[in-house]
Order: sequence, then C-alpha cells, then structure tokens
Amino acid sequence: MKTIFLGDIHGRDLWKEAIKAEMPDRVVFVGDYFDSYEPEHTTALQIYNVKEIIELKKSGAVEIIMMIGNHDHHYFPEVGYTGTSGYQSGGAAAIGQFLDENREHFQMAYQMDNILCTHAGVGHNWLFDQMGYDESKGSVADFINDVWKYKPKAFCFTPDGYDTYGNSKTQTPIWIRPNALMKVNKDSVLKEQYIQIVGHTGMQTIDMGKATGGRYFFIDTLVPEVKEYLAYEDGVFSRKALI
Repeated sequence: MKTIFLGDIHGRDLWKEAIKAEMPDRVVFVGDYFDSYEPEHTTALQIYNVKEIIELKKSGAVEIIMMIGNHDHHYFPEVGYTGTSGYQSGGAAAIGQFLDENREHFQMAYQMDNILCTHAGVGHNWLFDQMGYDESKGSVADFINDVWKYKPKAFCFTPDGYDTYGNSKTQTPIWIRPNALMKVNKDSVLKEQYIQIVGHTGMQTIDMGKATGGRYFFIDTLVPEVKEYLAYEDGVFSRKALI
C-alpha cells in the first residue's frame, strides 16, 4: 500500500500533480490549505481548492486524510482570529462557514502504526505536561483529536517569553518548530516510539535521516521552488519531487 504525505499547500494545487504521478492508495495532507502567498489565489479559489480535495475524498477513489494547520485553525468558528499572520479578515466568514460545514473531513492528528502525523509536531511538554496524556487515554492521535473536539483553543499559540515564532518547547501541535520539537522530545517516548511527519516550517529539501535520525520528516516542501513530498511503501520512506 502506497501512502504519500503532502506539505502545506496554501491555496496551490500541486497536490494534483503528486497524486497523478504516484497513484497512491492513501494521501495525507498536513494542513495549511488557506492563507495563500500568491495574490492570484483569492479566498474563493482557496476554498475551491480544498473543496476539490474533499470531493476526491468523498469519491473513495483514494483514501484522503486531512490535518488542520495553524492557517486553518483560526477560521473555525469556535476559535476565531488568533493573531496569526496571513489571516484573511475579508474572507474569514466564507472560509469559516466552509470549514464548519465540512468539519467531519478534518482532524488534528493521524496515526498509522508508529507513524504520527500532525501539522507541526507533537512535543512532550504539550502532550504530557499541559494536556495530561497517558496511555490509558487511547492512542496519541485519538487523544489529540479528542482535545480538538472538546478544547479547540488548546492548539492556539502559547506565549513563551519573547518567542513569537513557535521555537519553544511549550508550543502546540500546529505551532512548534523543528528545533524545539526535537529538543523537547530528546529523552521522550515520543522520540523512542514514534516517527513524526509534519509541515509548518519551510524546508529546502526533506531530510531522509542525516539530521533527524529518521525520527522526523519535515515536509513543508510542496512549493514551486522545491516540489518535494514524502512517499511510504512496504515500510520504506522515499523523497519524491515533481518534474
């Protein structure tokens, strides 16, 4: 079974090319469908782009998993504007209505075996110290999805000193940055038992183990300048790139 993991799309439709090239059985989007950096990607086009993903999901032609990113989180009605950059105040109502009407298609975490997917990564401090997770509460992904259901604002940016970027051990699974994530999990079960696949922080390429020891794959690389994504088949990860 082939799975591909696609990074932040921000209104782009490069995901179509990746699916066409790979013909996968499963596609995992790590979130950030909205807040485009290209002026031509209007709010309406961004919504349409996500609608196409949902339509493909509903068709059953391929299994589609859709994470929530920080640039999606602030449009859900129960969350609202959080101060996140890129927020489209003029289009917020339309995006919020769309997300509310289609919320059953979105989730905060996804887990297959020991592979854990979120938008930015699950840090030990947030999961255990702030949220009080233990194994009696089910899988990590199920627990995180329950937090989203009952405490949606628990994913908001966590102020920590003068940090405004998210490079802090206290940050949430849609905000923590790679350096903080790897540091806070250094001696944690989250490093020992899980491989994490996340987006959120732009990369020039997907590291295949040299810098991360194969425990983390940072895949915010599906951009015109890089066009990379991650594939997984028969227990093997591979870095792929669109031509």
